[in-house]
Amino acid sequence: MKSVDIAGRSIGPDAPPFVIAELSGNHNGDRNRALQLIDAAADAGVDAVKLQTYTADTITLDHDGPGFLIDEGPWAGRTLHDLYQEAHTPWAWHEAMFARGRDRGLTVFSTPFDATAVDLLESLAAPAYKIASFEIVDLQLIQRVAAAGRPLIISTGMASLDEIADAVAAAQDGGATGVILLHCISGYPTPIAEANLRRIDLLAATFDCPIGLSDHTLGTDVAVAAVARGACLVEKHVTLNRSDGGPDAAFSLEPEELACLVEGARNAYASLGRADYGRTGSETGNVMFRRSLYAVRDVAPGEAFTEHNVRSIRPGYGLAPRHLPRVLQSHAAQALRRGTPLSEADLEGAE
Repeated sequence: MKSVDIAGRSIGPDAPPFVIAELSGNHNGDRNRALQLIDAAADAGVDAVKLQTYTADTITLDHDGPGFLIDEGPWAGRTLHDLYQEAHTPWAWHEAMFARGRDRGLTVFSTPFDATAVDLLESLAAPAYKIASFEIVDLQLIQRVAAAGRPLIISTGMASLDEIADAVAAAQDGGATGVILLHCISGYPTPIAEANLRRIDLLAATFDCPIGLSDHTLGTDVAVAAVARGACLVEKHVTLNRSDGGPDAAFSLEPEELACLVEGARNAYASLGRADYGRTGSETGNVMFRRSLYAVRDVAPGEAFTEHNVRSIRPGYGLAPRHLPRVLQSHAAQALRRGTPLSEADLEGAE
């Protein structure tokens, strides 16, 4: 599987997971709160923060007819235009937010929803772009974003295999310098029973690119489990306090939870280790506690070994227990005191 470089950081199976804090609309229309969210994400130890770059008018129409009024879910009863008017991040804030994130050592990038958003983000030297799940079917948008010549992170919520394949092809043909696919369930929040992390394996087997997770479940368990399953990147929404409200607050992590996610994800990656049968450093000193063959009675030279004078016991300094049948067909080559570990030199007549 290929790795993808974003702002000097390699993202792939041989690197620790890249953790992104999604700010979305949890600034609640307050520029200072937006900057506080960036600080909180940095304090939690994430690698990056992600914005969303659109206006209500670039993403939908100001209309309350069929299809424009949300019927169910956390935003039921609202029009699309009203929701996006509340949730959007004003373009005038972007420069300050990018600067704050970079000052805090974070990678800062965004999800653009039209060509004008790409132009804005290009002026801010965004190092990568995200394609949201709902936009994965807009191949013209993907090609426009890819033409910026940056890596693309593509969420796959609700997408069929053919739609994912078309999106990847559009990104690669359009000039993206790399593609990262995110397994995603576009449920807000996503029930844990629907998290479907086995799809990470399927995506990895189908596409030659790093696979991550855009997670909308409550808590951190699913995201940490995804890293153990091979996710190279994890994205979670963050808020300062869920009780403050906001369009995405109900399924967002608070700063302390985000810090737990960062620690858990990195621990999960560290726990993967290597695929071999070698002993680890912490095991080496415990080999003595394995069983091995010992003389459990004094044995005279030439005396036959029997089940009465040889047993498999701890510690592990003698011959391995698998040699017992052969030992019981041999004689002592020399006198052995009770508590002596058996070695090959102690056997006489063994085949």
